[in-house]
Amino acid sequence: MVSPGFIPMAVSTSAGAEVQRPLATVVIGGLITSTLLTLVVLPTLFWWVEERKIKHSINES
Repeated sequence: MVSPGFIPMAVSTSAGAEVQRPLATVVIGGLITSTLLTLVVLPTLFWWVEERKIKHSINES
């Protein structure tokens, strides 16, 4: 899920960390968010829309 290469950047305290840390945090957050959206939210939304379409078509018959 999260690329392991960004974890050292996110916890770094060495020189240049003030630039690397926010960048790594944003990338890790984006990876987690996009994974959750792709695996949970979109399939649930698709299922909900399809259920509504099926119920709507049954009620029209």
